[in-house]
Amino acid sequence: MTIELRNSLRTTLRETRQSLSAEEQILAAKNVFNLLGNQDFFRVAQRIAFYQVIDGEINPRLLRDLALNEGKSCFLPVVTQDNPDYMSFAPYNEQTVLVENQWGIEEPPMPDVLVPATDFDVVFVPLVGFNEQCYRLGMGKGFYDRTFSFKIFNRRSSPLLVGLAHECQLVPDNLPVEGWDVRLDAIATDKKIYRPDTA
Repeated sequence: MTIELRNSLRTTLRETRQSLSAEEQILAAKNVFNLLGNQDFFRVAQRIAFYQVIDGEINPRLLRDLALNEGKSCFLPVVTQDNPDYMSFAPYNEQTVLVENQWGIEEPPMPDVLVPATDFDVVFVPLVGFNEQCYRLGMGKGFYDRTFSFKIFNRRSSPLLVGLAHECQLVPDNLPVEGWDVRLDAIATDKKIYRPDTA
């Protein structure tokens, strides 16, 4: 039943965010930027992982551009043949040429050395749905949950996981949570910042 509910929610929430107009998407991205650009955790972070948008996800590009302009080290996720069940990360800057992977998501080229998941200050995480306790419903592949599973046992460990979402992706009371779901440290929408310890 939980699987059916998660899949049903995933379908409904994806349709909702896909229905947002280009203007609504641009405004939402600006609102998230305005909420997060001056947050202490972003100001002090030196190594930040972002993501490439797909399927109506909220776009972190403005935050990424600010980070690059301030000389922070930026990274994007990659899925490697050597470790196909986990998210790896590769460096990104304005000159990086991106190539589409098997899911149509743009990735940087594979570097000689990938960055471990623990080596970031902040990781911005896409999501399909979320609740006020900052549990996340993803696309169903499990990459982020597996990659950051160590946070289940030590929530205070680095990196800070910050979900980005449209406010319409909030599931008020019936988001099904599994034992392998990694609770995020915060979720920022175009309206507000949710923190699990204040929910």
